[in-house]
Amino acid sequence: MATFAITTEPQGHPRYMYSSSPHTSPHCSRTDAQTLRHTPPLATMRRFHLAAAALLVLLPIAAAVTGGKASPAAAKAPAAPPAPPNITAAMVKGGCKAFAALVAATPDALSTFQSAAGGGVTAFCPTDGAVRSFMPRYKNLTADGKASLLLFHAVPVYYTLRGLKSNNGVMNTLATDGAARNYNFTVQNQGDQVTIRTEASDEAARVGSTLYDKDPIAVYALDTVLEPVELFDPVEAPAPAPAPAPAADAPKASSSKRARQRHVADAPGPAGDDSSPADQRKNSKKNAAPGAPRLRWLATVPVAMALAFALA
Repeated sequence: MATFAITTEPQGHPRYMYSSSPHTSPHCSRTDAQTLRHTPPLATMRRFHLAAAALLVLLPIAAAVTGGKASPAAAKAPAAPPAPPNITAAMVKGGCKAFAALVAATPDALSTFQSAAGGGVTAFCPTDGAVRSFMPRYKNLTADGKASLLLFHAVPVYYTLRGLKSNNGVMNTLATDGAARNYNFTVQNQGDQVTIRTEASDEAARVGSTLYDKDPIAVYALDTVLEPVELFDPVEAPAPAPAPAPAADAPKASSSKRARQRHVADAPGPAGDDSSPADQRKNSKKNAAPGAPRLRWLATVPVAMALAFALA
């Protein structure tokens, strides 16, 4: 009959001993006990051998299927897309330092510019001279008005210069917020020049050089600060010029006087004789010569009649 005994080592660890013979003493030697303790059971050895054999068979098959490439889990993760460029840095690089400083000093405007840059934005940056001349009016605006004015200088769409020329009309800006806050301006072409007009300015702003143009951001210089009608008074339309007053009618002449004037005007006057006196005398002799024989004939008629009575 098999026996199984547990003894305790001096260090306190239990020791297992197994004996298949009924005649075997449960107290075997120390060497036999260690052998029994470190020898795995036969079933465990068989399972280990089967797993090893299966692994040797499956590894070549897996390598052939994957073509020797690493699994997708072990592949390197794709790199994150690059962050959009700093739009204020593009303004500074292009020469619009004053306007870029105003945007950087206004947290609401700066965050809106940067968040719009990822989806596409076109900014119109006034030159430093234009900003300096506008600063007295800018300082009179509220904090919300300043942010709206800065956001009024950008549209949430990426436009190349050619795209601006072919997309004239009313455009929304970053300051547009539904019907309550329109903040729109109108893009127009004047020849090859792109202009921007608002209802609060009597002159259109002209788009100048390209400061930055790389999808999804474009920045163009502007020769003046855009004034939204939501913050400034609209320009009054010029009054039409008054119509000229009708001329006073002259007093009408009487019908008889008009008839006399018409008669005098219609009667031909004597032709002027511009010839010399000598020529005039010659002409008078010529005119009188044909009349002389007629007078002589008239003088002989009475004499002939008297002779006829006398003879009778």
